[in-house]
Amino acid sequence: MRRTSVRTLLLALVAVAAAGWLLLRGLEARGVYLPAVPWVVDAAILVLAGIVFRLGWAVRAYQKGSRPSLDGLRAARTLVLAKAASLAGALLGGWYVAQMLVVLPDLAIEPRRAHAVAAGVAALCSLVLTVIGLVVEKFCELPPPGDDSTGGGRGVVRPRAAEADEGRTGEDGSPAPA
Repeated sequence: MRRTSVRTLLLALVAVAAAGWLLLRGLEARGVYLPAVPWVVDAAILVLAGIVFRLGWAVRAYQKGSRPSLDGLRAARTLVLAKAASLAGALLGGWYVAQMLVVLPDLAIEPRRAHAVAAGVAALCSLVLTVIGLVVEKFCELPPPGDDSTGGGRGVVRPRAAEADEGRTGEDGSPAPA
């Protein structure tokens, strides 16, 4: 599985911000205004980022040899969750940037300024989620084959035929043919 590229995340953020800005401007032209962003959104995004980081830290500890065992399925799920978190953070960040852009011209009006601040904080929380997702993806990255400096060769599976032939030698001491 390939790592999530920062370029893809930036493209998603910009695309959602542009589409959201157009949508919100159209709604406001019809007299529909969005309510302010509640602080619970910020808390939920940060809690999600914390959970993703905690799960990724367990994988990192295993890779460094500090944790004796880790289920491979759990590590794979952590990787998928990290990828989803980085993309969700970029998409949410785009949505909240769009809200900030819509209210930007009206910052002199107190409720609009409060909306801009709340959307800005939510956009920053979304950025934290994106960065945590990328960091945890890095935690889940396997070391290159043959690199015994991290984990003592974990994950290297030797074929059974090679194990069986290991002890056999020919008459002259050379390995016997298979």
